[in-house]
Amino acid sequence: MPDGLGNIAAKIDARIDRLANRLLWTVAGPRRDVETDVPIVSFTFDDVPDSALFEGAAILEKHGVRGTFYIAGSLASQVEPDRTLISPEGCRELAERGHEIGCHTFAHRKIRDLVADGLAADLDRNAGYLTEAGIETPARNFAFPYNAAWLTARRELRRRYRTCRAGGEAINRKNVDPVMLKGIEIRQPEDYAASLTSWIDDVAATPGWLVFITHDIAAHPTPYGCTPETLDRLVAYANAKGCRILPVDGALDLLGW
Repeated sequence: MPDGLGNIAAKIDARIDRLANRLLWTVAGPRRDVETDVPIVSFTFDDVPDSALFEGAAILEKHGVRGTFYIAGSLASQVEPDRTLISPEGCRELAERGHEIGCHTFAHRKIRDLVADGLAADLDRNAGYLTEAGIETPARNFAFPYNAAWLTARRELRRRYRTCRAGGEAINRKNVDPVMLKGIEIRQPEDYAASLTSWIDDVAATPGWLVFITHDIAAHPTPYGCTPETLDRLVAYANAKGCRILPVDGALDLLGW
C-alpha cells in the first residue's frame, strides 16, 4: 500500500477505535461508583517490556508499593529495535515479588479483530501461557491492546475479568463501567510526563481512583514509555499526597467491588 493510503487507513482505524470507546463509555453498563475517602492510585504497565521489570517494578518496590503488569503471551522475549519484551521467567519474577499479573490478550491484536477470529480461544491461550510461566493466580483484570475496546466483546470480557482498562484520560469516580476503566498515559515527551503530577493533585483533592498507564521505563524510552526519573517522581508524589498506591486488584478489594 502506498505511504499516503497507508496513513489514511491508519487515521480511519484510529477514528474507529475512538468512536467505539466513546460509545462504550456512553451507553455500556452496569455502573459502579468509586466510594472512597482516600485517593487511590494504580500504576499499570502494558505489553511489559523487560525494562518495566528491571526499572519499573524496582521503583515501585523502593516506595513500598506494587503495580499491575498486563501480559500478552505472544510478545514473550521478543527483541525489537527499541525494546525487549519480558520473558516467562520475568513474568514469574514479577508475581513472586508481589505484583499483579493481568491479561493483555495473547495475540496483542485489537479486540475487534480478535472477536472475528475467536476471542475466547485467544484469552484461553494467554491464560495457558501464564500458567506455564509459573503464575499461580489466574489473571483477574484485563487491559485492551492499543486501548481499543469493542462492544461485542463485552459479555466475554465481563464473564472473565473483574475489570477491563482502556484509556480515556480521566479519573474513575462516578458512573464507572468496570469493563471500561479509564486511565492516564505516562508517555513521552518528558515535559508532558512531568506534568502528570496535576492528576495526582486532582485525585488527592477529590478522592477517586487514578489509573496510570505506561510501557517501557528506560533512559531513552519509546514514545509510549517514560524515564525512571519520571516514574519515581510520580510514585513519590502520590505517596507524599497521601494516596493509597495499589495494584488494580487491590484497589478493587479496597473499594468493595
